[in-house]
Amino acid sequence: MGRFATGVTIITVTAVDGRLLGMTANSLASVSLYPPLLSVCVEHEAEMHGAILKVKQFVINVLSSTQETLARRFADRHEDRFDGIGYHLTPDGLILLGGALAHIECQRYAEYPGGDHTIVVGRVVGGTTSKGRPLLYYRGGYAALE
Repeated sequence: MGRFATGVTIITVTAVDGRLLGMTANSLASVSLYPPLLSVCVEHEAEMHGAILKVKQFVINVLSSTQETLARRFADRHEDRFDGIGYHLTPDGLILLGGALAHIECQRYAEYPGGDHTIVVGRVVGGTTSKGRPLLYYRGGYAALE
C-alpha cells in the first residue's frame, strides 16, 4: 500500500465531554453518491476511536500542500494539538481547520469492524472547498503535486 499515493486529512470531532480532538488520516474513501457517503478507518488504540463512535458528527479536513507540519502534529502524540493553530467552531460545534483545501461535514452513518481498525461511514451533510494543491502521502512520507 506504500506505493499507493493518498490525500492527507485530519478528522476532527468535539467529544461528548467538550474536548477538541483531531487525528491525521489518509484512509478516506468515497462510498456512495446517493446518499453521499464516505469512509475513514480509525485504529482501536487511537484517542479518536472512542470519541468518533460517541458523537453524531465529525469533519474531514482535506489538507493542502502547505500543511505538512499540521499533518505531522496531528499524527504524533501531542498534549494539545489545537493550541496555536488556526481553526473555528461552527454553531453545531464542528471543528474546521484553517487553510484546508476542503471541509467535509459528516453525520456518523455506520461503523464496521476492520481488523485493528473500525471503518466509520459518514453521510456528507455539508462542506466547503478552496483553491490550492493537495498534500499527499506516499511511501512513508509526504509529497505534493508539482
